[in-house]
Amino acid sequence: MAAALEPSIDAAGARVSLRRLSRPELIAFVREIGESPFRAHQLFRWIHLLGATHFSGMTDLSKGLRVKLETTATLEPLAVDVVQQSLDGTRKLRLLTRDGHAIESVLIPDGEKLTQCISSQVGCALDCTFCATATMGFGRNLDAGEIVDQVYRARTILPSGRRITNLVFMGMGEPLHNFVEVERSLAILMDDTGANFSCRKITVSTAGLVPGIEKLGRLPMGPNLAISLNASDDVTRDMLMPINKKWPIRALLDAVRAYPLDRRRRVTFEYVLLDGITDRDEDASRLAKLLRGLKCKVNIIPWNPHPLAPYRRPPAERIDRFQNLLRDAGLPVYLRRPRGDDIDAACGQLASRGAEALVPLRASRRTRP
Repeated sequence: MAAALEPSIDAAGARVSLRRLSRPELIAFVREIGESPFRAHQLFRWIHLLGATHFSGMTDLSKGLRVKLETTATLEPLAVDVVQQSLDGTRKLRLLTRDGHAIESVLIPDGEKLTQCISSQVGCALDCTFCATATMGFGRNLDAGEIVDQVYRARTILPSGRRITNLVFMGMGEPLHNFVEVERSLAILMDDTGANFSCRKITVSTAGLVPGIEKLGRLPMGPNLAISLNASDDVTRDMLMPINKKWPIRALLDAVRAYPLDRRRRVTFEYVLLDGITDRDEDASRLAKLLRGLKCKVNIIPWNPHPLAPYRRPPAERIDRFQNLLRDAGLPVYLRRPRGDDIDAACGQLASRGAEALVPLRASRRTRP
């Protein structure tokens, strides 16, 4: 599953970020510094099972090796800058990268299940008109170490005995625009000597990057796939999600039909309800026809309001009617009730709050990954 191996030691002599290396890459690194491959397994366990942030605490490594690592490598953990907790138990983290960018990650409890929503980019280039992250513009891709460390930093704020059970790549950014680092992060997170997540417990969401869906489907033991659809016709989706102008709904659904699924898995379609725009009876009817025959389920999501977009969340009775219309049409449909309304609930809202004190992104708005 891991991306092709890269040279471990930077030609310019810069220290290597070990957190972004898969286990085979870490083995290659320790060989380059004259150490046994066994040391790579120890390092991988410290970094990805125990969440180590300093070499000095790796007590089963010799002092000489720890000194060598200090001069050749770095762990570069994210900094936990802000944690907001909602009355419903949702917790939103603002994390800072080594170069001062703010990213978000969210912990969403549901009984014994605890889902973490993680980011794959600083900001986003897709300009979806309802999304708070889109207002930040695009900064840069996160590397695999920054992606997986969101999980490890979140673990540090959990009470004893509580664990993250599911991961969703649904935070800031378009994961399939950062395919190489997302692929590497999946390999790290699924490694049974580290975090050991099952592929069935990880979902990658995309706004509709068709070539990326095809590449994701070719990965062995691939993750679950979620499609951020949000409209039932191309005219509306063009307005809400400009990516639709390049890969319209028909091309997107063709890619979904080709995505390999075993008999127990389904593709998830995410559908944001915007009052008077995507929540009408005719929208429900068109959506049911589009998805007929697909092995899928639908998550309908009442929009999380934020002051940078002109939309409204539909009233409760309209939401209920939309759900019932889809259910009557035979679709498995689930309502993702708004979480964290008393904190910065919309994706990107916390990261952009106070952003004047952080590395600005707006100047790079037109930059594309």
